[in-house]
Amino acid sequence: MNTNPYVNEEKLPFIIAEIGINHNGSVEIAQKLIDGAVFAGCDAVKFQKRTVEKVYSKEELDKYRESPWGTTNREQKLGLEFGKDEYDEIAMYCKEKGIYWLASAWDLDSQKFLRQYNLKYNKIASALLTYKELLEMVAEEKKYTFISTGMSTMEEIERAVNIFRKRDCPFELMHCNSTYPMKDEDANLRMIQVLRERFNCKVGYSGHEVGLIVSCAAVVFGATSIERHITLDHAMYGSDQSASVEVTGFWKLVKYINAITLAMGDGIKKVTEEEKKVKAKLRKYEWD
Repeated sequence: MNTNPYVNEEKLPFIIAEIGINHNGSVEIAQKLIDGAVFAGCDAVKFQKRTVEKVYSKEELDKYRESPWGTTNREQKLGLEFGKDEYDEIAMYCKEKGIYWLASAWDLDSQKFLRQYNLKYNKIASALLTYKELLEMVAEEKKYTFISTGMSTMEEIERAVNIFRKRDCPFELMHCNSTYPMKDEDANLRMIQVLRERFNCKVGYSGHEVGLIVSCAAVVFGATSIERHITLDHAMYGSDQSASVEVTGFWKLVKYINAITLAMGDGIKKVTEEEKKVKAKLRKYEWD
């Protein structure tokens, strides 16, 4: 079984605030989202990196789409994409704030780009789980990698797992349903246990639902990491904003997750020291 390098003394889940493209192309907004993640008590923030012309076809990029950057998909995608200058600022800002950052690369050039930052963690997005060349490139780095499993069959997940195991790269699967926002009844949280038993590895949860309950329940099912999108305001421009959690909500989410984790205990029935004091006052009869 993989050894998870981030588990602390209380074995609290690793919590990732997915900034994704919710920064709307603004480093200032990205920094505010990083501040929000730090305030909430998250362990890491996550971005997405694309080489737009390689990820999308010319036909797709030429389609009409109104956005703050113009009237085509190309202008919108390019407007949302950070380059080296922006990521240099993000790297410096996260170091100042004492929080990890990572990014999911959507193409080989983007993964090569991310290597210059010597990040501690990698991430495979659900959409890329079957991109064999990308998985091989990431696995060769041998960095702890979170692998989201939305839109995937068990056979597809197994093939991805085999790539990482063959290269002796530590990983953690993340159960996921890739709808935005996801309906609660589509969460299928029992898959966390199924994936853990099938692949003998740690399993987290990447959620796109509205609200906090499902993500908290994932912890009860044994999720070792939780990833949710973070936003400054649901009303902001962007397709991911509605399935995101605002900063105050994220603070509550982290608080709830930590409380649930500590409350679950070890499953061993015992009389606690505090109970013994109550027992001395209230218990009047003992078994012969």
